[in-house]
Amino acid sequence: MEGHNVLMNAGYDVISAGTGSMVRLPGRTVDTPNVYHFGTPYQKMWEDLTQQDAQMYEQNGLLQMLDRNRKIKTAPQRWVDTKTVVDVVITCEERCFDAVCDDLLSRGGDSNRSVHIINMEIKDNHEEALIAGRAMLDLAAAISNAEDLDEEMDTIVQSQSTNHPHSLLHTVAFY
Repeated sequence: MEGHNVLMNAGYDVISAGTGSMVRLPGRTVDTPNVYHFGTPYQKMWEDLTQQDAQMYEQNGLLQMLDRNRKIKTAPQRWVDTKTVVDVVITCEERCFDAVCDDLLSRGGDSNRSVHIINMEIKDNHEEALIAGRAMLDLAAAISNAEDLDEEMDTIVQSQSTNHPHSLLHTVAFY
């Protein structure tokens, strides 16, 4: 959501969605995550974790993250339920990149409308998310400034790889 936040604040039209079957947040132990359905409001998650153990979830940054998220949008959305057609999808983990590619492939590409899918590999922690947010903003600016995105995308990805530490994957799929 940090990428969503940074891009939204810079004036970009942004949607964000998860690729799993449920929303999983860290729990008291590694093997006991807090699990929520997509569509569960961030406010409800925040209240739930505050009731469970406010001090622990404050210390690990989860309450701050949910507070930021609830200011951005009401609830997490699930990618496969998203019917919005976009020009570019940016994922932050290779497994999400794969899930988006698989989903678009399963949709059949009947519209024959291309979509660029880019994965920016980001470690799942607050500090890395802040650094990656700036890199994502640079990527979005380059994409936005392209006169012919299909022709310029390889150059954009190469430039991004040179100027930022995050490894990138890129492919084209179709709606």
